[in-house]
Amino acid sequence: MTHTNTTTARRRAAHAGLTAAAALLLAAAAPAPASAETRSGGDYLYLMVTKGDSRSSDTRGTLLLCDPPQGHGRAAEACAQLDASGGDIGAFPTADVYCPMLYAPVTVQARGQWNGRPVEYRQTFSNGCVMEARTGAVFALES
Repeated sequence: MTHTNTTTARRRAAHAGLTAAAALLLAAAAPAPASAETRSGGDYLYLMVTKGDSRSSDTRGTLLLCDPPQGHGRAAEACAQLDASGGDIGAFPTADVYCPMLYAPVTVQARGQWNGRPVEYRQTFSNGCVMEARTGAVFALES
């Protein structure tokens, strides 16, 4: 019985030592973090679109990456719009479209970083047409 406990203790100690050694090797091999100015591909947003109100809702989400553009069907267009506004979704120009006066609420959220700065955006629109007119392709997850 003592022999089994001693062997188990030795195995655990050896495993812990190997784990620590592997962690040190990985840490040494990892590149140093780049500054916001020298880094490329660091722009990303977690996007969520919730259709409906508090009684019933349908939420969809994705991760938008912009180097290369990916995340949903209009990722390239969304990344270009974000580039043009410096990552500020609220600064997008409103599209010149006619939207129906139909109340079908849509709440959008974006969290992430753009050009090394944090991005937090949340807004509720009266319907999907108004949402797309004001946020462009960023929240067009179904396209």
